[in-house]
Amino acid sequence: MKTSILIAVVAVIGAATIYALRNDIDENSNSSLSSSAQVSGGPIVSVRIANEFTETAQVGKRIFDATCADCHGQNAAGRNTLGPPLIHKIYEPSHHADAAFIRAVQYGVQAHHWNFGNMPKQEGLTGGDIKSVIRYIRELQRANGID
Repeated sequence: MKTSILIAVVAVIGAATIYALRNDIDENSNSSLSSSAQVSGGPIVSVRIANEFTETAQVGKRIFDATCADCHGQNAAGRNTLGPPLIHKIYEPSHHADAAFIRAVQYGVQAHHWNFGNMPKQEGLTGGDIKSVIRYIRELQRANGID
């Protein structure tokens, strides 16, 4: 009996956490943009650009622009109806470590924070390419207060 109650309590807490996160994401996703965010393909969040990027991040930006920006938007701001912003607290390193990004690129990932559908694995990127992209994303995140 005690185990059943404990499981029920954990389930309720988990559901409440997911509900709160989704509401927070919905509120924060569009709060810093005009109505252009509602346009299919429009940016989802505003992104401040770092004054300088490391050399590795500069390489990562070029790779990101060529491979990732079609869905995740210019400067990882997301694209309405197409892909989530990576410049969002949900992707901070303590919640999505670099390994999560690596796995997402190599194997794809099921949608779990956003309603954009599953992300397919991305072909043709080396481990070094992926690490450069992650460096670029992390430097953009830090420039936007996400670390």
